[in-house]
Amino acid sequence: MQTKPRYLQAGESALVVEFGTIIDPKIHDRVLALDAAIEKAGFDGITETVPTYRSLMIHFEPRKWALEALIDAVAELPCEPAPRLGRRRWNIPACYDPPHCEDLVEAAAVLKLAPERLVSLHIGAVYRVYMYGFAPGYVFLGGLAPELSLPRRSAPRRPAPEGSLLIAGGQALIASCAMPTGWYLIGRTPVKMLDPGRAPGFFINAGDEVRFARIDLASFEALRLKTQAGELVAAAECLEET
Repeated sequence: MQTKPRYLQAGESALVVEFGTIIDPKIHDRVLALDAAIEKAGFDGITETVPTYRSLMIHFEPRKWALEALIDAVAELPCEPAPRLGRRRWNIPACYDPPHCEDLVEAAAVLKLAPERLVSLHIGAVYRVYMYGFAPGYVFLGGLAPELSLPRRSAPRRPAPEGSLLIAGGQALIASCAMPTGWYLIGRTPVKMLDPGRAPGFFINAGDEVRFARIDLASFEALRLKTQAGELVAAAECLEET
């Protein structure tokens, strides 16, 4: 972890504040602390903030902010972790049965695990939501069991469908739309991670937690129909301050 953040220009209208170079909850806590501090400060001319694993991107209007002035203003804000209210732990239904687990057997073979052991490890973890990225609604999770760490494929697989549960590179991911990927598809959730017609469209926040609850094919289809009707088929519980 870096003692002091790095300030990096990203084009003419964005600033990246970087707190480290690895995936680590303590680094992410600092990212979220700065994000909250900027929101509280209510700076005019900041249009969006985007938290990631280890940095915060700040989008600003260059006609209102010179880069150095923005760096000076941000540097005055607190970025040390503080108690956070409103964090939630989401229970996400997940099906690991065919046809929703196309790469499960292959991933298990690479890891030298029985497929059921792989599933057990996947649903046994509590994941931290680090960021949305790659495509709108793609939820990147930390906390994958070390036994499930495997490299990405050397070439992308065919498009993984919406709701795919993917693993690779020591990370877990919930896909929001069908796209080719080098990650391994081991299951699928009927939950719609991004729904522009829902308020809010993204229902999980960075810093929340996720657990997967196993369901069978019949339950998947029943919940998928509810999702299509606009229902959010994921339950949440509030977490204590951290």
